[in-house]
Amino acid sequence: MRLTILGGGGFRVPLVYGALLADRAEGRVSHVTLYDEDPARLTAMARVLADQAAASGAADAPAVTATGDLDEALRGADFVFSAIRVGGLEGRAADERIALAEGVLGQETVGAGGIAYGLRTVPVAREIARRTARIAPDAWVINFTNPAGVVTEAMAEELGDRVIGICDSPVGLGRRIARLLGARPGEAWIDYVGLNHLGWVRGLRIGGRDELPRLLADPEALESFEEGRLFGADWLRSLGAIPNEYLHYYYFNRDTVRAYQEAKQTRGAFLRDQQRGFYAEAGRPGQPAGAALAAWDRTRAEREATYMSENREVAGVGEREESDLESGGYEKVALALMRAIARDERATLILNVRNGATLSVLDPEAVIEVPCLVDANGAHPVSVAPLPLHAVGLVTSVKAAERAVLAAAASGSRADAVKAFALHPLVDSVAVARRLLDGYAAEHPGLAHLR
Repeated sequence: MRLTILGGGGFRVPLVYGALLADRAEGRVSHVTLYDEDPARLTAMARVLADQAAASGAADAPAVTATGDLDEALRGADFVFSAIRVGGLEGRAADERIALAEGVLGQETVGAGGIAYGLRTVPVAREIARRTARIAPDAWVINFTNPAGVVTEAMAEELGDRVIGICDSPVGLGRRIARLLGARPGEAWIDYVGLNHLGWVRGLRIGGRDELPRLLADPEALESFEEGRLFGADWLRSLGAIPNEYLHYYYFNRDTVRAYQEAKQTRGAFLRDQQRGFYAEAGRPGQPAGAALAAWDRTRAEREATYMSENREVAGVGEREESDLESGGYEKVALALMRAIARDERATLILNVRNGATLSVLDPEAVIEVPCLVDANGAHPVSVAPLPLHAVGLVTSVKAAERAVLAAAASGSRADAVKAFALHPLVDSVAVARRLLDGYAAEHPGLAHLR
């Protein structure tokens, strides 16, 4: 099989390639094409992957080629991973800075920052979807690009159910809960529902019995893992569910905004500066074998340890514990999804797919994040119980903001763009929405027409 990675110079690409190296099954990926508009990033990443292949000792490691030509990258692909970042980390840092100056959250997928990122990413994602439909009509597209829900929905306008969005947050959360309850993650059924970065674990069934109430009744166990420490046992028992970590931005919004305003630098600025150093080091000519991979490993360890540090500061929980550093493994989720489709091996995965009739409060085209059964025909959302009212309010208001993003990206309308900001529950004023749009349009050339 041939895999194309759009955003092939991106920092997390070695996670995907490492998973491919570990996959020894028949019918695995034999060729990887990296596509990126930045030649220097492509060069650095190709060196890291070459180091990975050499370190693995695999004689049949997937071949790697790199290109800056999108059509060439798509031609002949069986699967396409879309992991682009429009505006780069410089753009993310600006998104955060402009929002915080207005006293609202600028996180890359949540609130004003997510809307700004969506406004400049959706037009690019739609064009990629159109090109893929024309050049590689039989390819399956797996979307990693944030904000993943709205970007997947935009791509589905062209690709239908052949685009599937993935995120590792629900998988990591479910894995931590299952282990606490004494079960292997693969044996547990996770009742998870919501939108990308806006979902809740409402039950966890082991042997047909829901064991989540047992966890909710144990304050010590609840506060022994990352989400429990972030939200606190009392709030989790009040909800009767375990929220995705990103809901901390909603439930503790004022506290988090204040912590971000007081921080030495925002997350985007930290990653921008950190990755400048990594790419300069990994791309330097004349380095010994293994040096690029070693630089990547060091950078990744620091990145994981500092993840959501401001939120942990608000919760008063200190540094991340060793058990929390393991993510859901988005590369493993992607590989499991790819295997299930390519080999018709049935799997159950939490994915971002079109709603159909799954959640009655949303229309069929809305992309939601729920457990899905996957086979050769794609991902099929599983029937879930209705959302409680507190979740209905958040899900529908955030989806309304996402729909305004899609409309603004298609129409170029300032009114639609202001509406996208103003409808989001973390932006509390139409006047603020207008100032946010003016700030982003002044900073990002692709949004200048919205001023």
